[in-house]
Amino acid sequence: MIIDGKEIKGGLPPYCIAEISCNHGGLLDNAFSLIDAARYAGADAVKFQAYTPDTLTLDCHKPDFIIQDGLWKGRNLYDLYAKAHTPFEWFPKLFEHAKEVGITIFASVFDRTSVDMLRRLDCPAYKIASMEIGDIPLVKYAAMSNKPMIISTGMADLNDIKAAFEACEETNVAFLHCTSEYPGTVEWADLARMLVIKVLLAGADALVGVSDHTSSPALVPIAATALGANIIEKHLKLEDVDTEDREFSLTPQDFRIMVRATKMAHEAVRLRDFASNPSRQLKRSLYAVADIKKGELFSEDNIRSIRPGYGLSPKHLPRLLGKKADQNYRKGDRIT
Repeated sequence: MIIDGKEIKGGLPPYCIAEISCNHGGLLDNAFSLIDAARYAGADAVKFQAYTPDTLTLDCHKPDFIIQDGLWKGRNLYDLYAKAHTPFEWFPKLFEHAKEVGITIFASVFDRTSVDMLRRLDCPAYKIASMEIGDIPLVKYAAMSNKPMIISTGMADLNDIKAAFEACEETNVAFLHCTSEYPGTVEWADLARMLVIKVLLAGADALVGVSDHTSSPALVPIAATALGANIIEKHLKLEDVDTEDREFSLTPQDFRIMVRATKMAHEAVRLRDFASNPSRQLKRSLYAVADIKKGELFSEDNIRSIRPGYGLSPKHLPRLLGKKADQNYRKGDRIT
């Protein structure tokens, strides 16, 4: 998968997305500052959410429309989304600002109007939130843009994930595990599910990641990276702006620490060629410890197992003793 020229695949550090959501607090200048903060923090991309309260729900105060538990318990859905949404008229300005500061920008889509609006801006990727994963017509409509798709899975079972995967057809798609808890808890992060999704999507080449809603800056992203996450998403906030998502969002400095931590975790688990390890010099191997003429017998007096480790493995010493040298060796030459 390539988003705005940046490749995402196994063997590379995870692609880090700064989720803005409602953390602009309804002010365009704050949204600009969050884009700047994402660039400072080392995020690969900054992501907004493209919806209006009317595209998500009804202006209705019946019990069905009142949140029953969690961080927003007792809030009316329409009122919450009215306060939290990013106005559509901001998006051209947001895309322009992101281009000026040099960071990729895209958004979550929630209906056809948001897809159409972003398509006109040549949005480089589309995100489907976990609550929308079951809206297969929406998934198909977004996938028709032939841009990379990232889909969260917190509200999904494996059948939902498979259906969304099939709806994307030939479009590149990645799935992010999340728990849809706000805030999430580390002990319920359930990161092994990310591996289940990877198997479901046909194995090692499938792109997976995590959308982390815990308050911990880096613990879950580090663990996810160690398990092979290709994408990490975390909410980003400004220090002094009070918003609905503040409790599970990171400050720019903490986000910067998280990005560095995932890169270090990636380096820690990356498979390397042992032959290029500089510590090889401290291993033992077979060397000539005296001059040896071609045809002379190898003996314990003229070859030994010593440091460094550039010669033949010491396990071959018993087999060589008593055999004729096939060439001249000077003291200090490797036996190869």
